[in-house]
Amino acid sequence: MCGIIGFSGNLEAAPVLVAGLEQLEYRGYDSAGIAVQSAKGVKTAKTVGNVSVLKEKIKEETFEGSCGIGHTRWATHGGVSEENAHPHRFGKVTLIHNGIIENYKEIWEEYGAGKTLASQTDTEIAAALFDALYEGKPEETIRKAVKLLEGSYAFCIMFEGVPDTVYCIRKVSPLVAARAKEGSFVASDVTALIAYTQDYFVLPEDTILVLKKEELYLEDLQGRRVEPEMLHVNWDTTAAQKNGYPHYMIKEIHEQPEALHNTIAPRMKAGIPDFEVDKIPDRIFKEINQIKIVACGTAMHAGMVGKVLIEKRVRIPVAVEIASEFRYQNPIIDEKTLVIVISQSGETIDTLASLRLAKSEGACTLGIVNVKGSTIARESDYVLYTHAGPEIAVASTKAYTVQIAALVMLAMRMAYVRGKLDEAGMKKDYELLKSSVEALKLSLTLEETIKELTYALTDKEDLFFIGRGIDYALSCEGSIKLKEISYIHSEAYAAGELKHGTISLITEGVPVIAIATQESVYAKMISNIREVKARGALVILITQEDMEAEEAIYDYHLTIPKLPDEFTPIPTAVILQLIAYYTSVHRGLNVDQPRNLAKSVTVE
Repeated sequence: MCGIIGFSGNLEAAPVLVAGLEQLEYRGYDSAGIAVQSAKGVKTAKTVGNVSVLKEKIKEETFEGSCGIGHTRWATHGGVSEENAHPHRFGKVTLIHNGIIENYKEIWEEYGAGKTLASQTDTEIAAALFDALYEGKPEETIRKAVKLLEGSYAFCIMFEGVPDTVYCIRKVSPLVAARAKEGSFVASDVTALIAYTQDYFVLPEDTILVLKKEELYLEDLQGRRVEPEMLHVNWDTTAAQKNGYPHYMIKEIHEQPEALHNTIAPRMKAGIPDFEVDKIPDRIFKEINQIKIVACGTAMHAGMVGKVLIEKRVRIPVAVEIASEFRYQNPIIDEKTLVIVISQSGETIDTLASLRLAKSEGACTLGIVNVKGSTIARESDYVLYTHAGPEIAVASTKAYTVQIAALVMLAMRMAYVRGKLDEAGMKKDYELLKSSVEALKLSLTLEETIKELTYALTDKEDLFFIGRGIDYALSCEGSIKLKEISYIHSEAYAAGELKHGTISLITEGVPVIAIATQESVYAKMISNIREVKARGALVILITQEDMEAEEAIYDYHLTIPKLPDEFTPIPTAVILQLIAYYTSVHRGLNVDQPRNLAKSVTVE
């Protein structure tokens, strides 16, 4: 959601805060601001637009002080305006906030009567609450306030009369912190800290973090000191930079072979998937009678692929659930259910809520997560970390393919444990998984071809993806990838459903991206493609290289190497990512920061 940075140390705060916001801009970018504390008080600068606008604004002013807070906003309460940008000040309190305060009206009615708000945000009302409760003791104020607040939040707060100190607390919304020689840091993502240290900790919920020049420390809500659990990242600042690429997205597309290797290799022993390093016991695979895969967006599309893989090999029912709907549908889960939750950030609020519901019903939970120490990782019974490294572009690419790889390995291990796949079968599957990674590398060589053919899509207003089986799951992912960064209206359909209404939308020149990599339904798929071509569609056909297709049914033809049906998603995904990327580039759009979207959704 929003980007948060806080600092107290032996450097001028303003440059530190702005540099941190630049690293966090993918988390929110409709407005930005900083507040710096000095002996003269607190000075604030806020702008509409991205961090570069803020950077230019503060060049014209002098910011003295080595303590401050900064924020990049993704609008929730209130429109995009300078008044609604963070930080917010109310009385003796200056703060920034990620999350949503659900009872903001009640708070204002009780604690803000007779006062005037400068913004339309729930955050300013939270600041008013802290100010109303403040009697010179920050920790006591925070303890009182959080008992009254409902919703999600990550607060960084400065109090008048308490110099060089930032106080932080969170519920659901993430915060990480670190101590380095330059001082004390807090942020919504470790990418903002990595220039100073690779060692950090996740702020536990309902724990107060105090940042001072000389130290930082944690207290629980009873005032007792808490020792943080330290974590270490094995990448540096270069991994979170573009390294000569024009956008993060295309850099991360090209990082997929390495990300897949890093995710697969540590878990393979003599060609057999082994989760001993993850401490995932075989017994959880033996005891279950159903699986629920719960996720949002791209992670859910990875789950759709996982469903096909697991059901084919393990022969137990698998349901893929939209996390935002799951907990409101009274799901049928019990102690015989394995609930697999998938989230790149490990902080997706709907997925986290679904995880907590599953645990309350006695289900075994397994998180597939990319960010070490994240909330979903900590609260899952078991966690399988993917090793994609930092993913900065809002449109997920390498996180998606490593999630699929993780699900492939889980399907293999489950089938082996349950007697559905022998050791020779697992070794064969491992070789096929490696082959799919090699096929992905070959998909990357199609980049120039895809760059050219996507010029045909730049002026289109509507586009359709069609596929069957796993290719339908890929169609869903291709469609969301295209629409979120190119703003072309795009829909994905199971190809067999065309005749049941959708084909009325196919007219002359409407693009149809037909994914036909599945040998088992290829003939049926070709019939569907003939139907759309007969109505004038511009067809981009994706098949395996040995699949015959007469030129009359397509305008462009892209191929992946020959693979068994269930191993085609990884190389196919890269083609769809490149189509989305270059369509957006040709339309002159901001690929990495699409409008109205943020990387990690931490509010409902």
